[in-house]
Amino acid sequence: MLPWHQYLLGLLFVITGFLHFQKPKIYLKIMPPYIPAHKTMVLLSGILEMILGFMLLNPPTQQIAGWGIMILMLLFLPVHFYMLQEKKASLKLPKWALIVRIPLQFFIMYWAYFYV
Repeated sequence: MLPWHQYLLGLLFVITGFLHFQKPKIYLKIMPPYIPAHKTMVLLSGILEMILGFMLLNPPTQQIAGWGIMILMLLFLPVHFYMLQEKKASLKLPKWALIVRIPLQFFIMYWAYFYV
């Protein structure tokens, strides 16, 4: 049996990945203009988040998932900086929340590191 925190992280990734399909407009709003094929990238990142979430819940694949999550969080950092810089991408979140999201990415990377 896996530790509860591993189930939690896996479930968070499955849910957030699913939200890319439920609420794609939100994710499209936060895409920096220099990233190509916004709709495709939103859907691919959602699929990847769900796959990594399920892989984290499977002991034989949890190590790959841990590395994948850490890489994905690094790849998402430009989106968080873009949200902080561009009002239209901020989703009307308060500035402090946008700032907190950046170290949160590193916390998630640290959390995922426990499973590699």
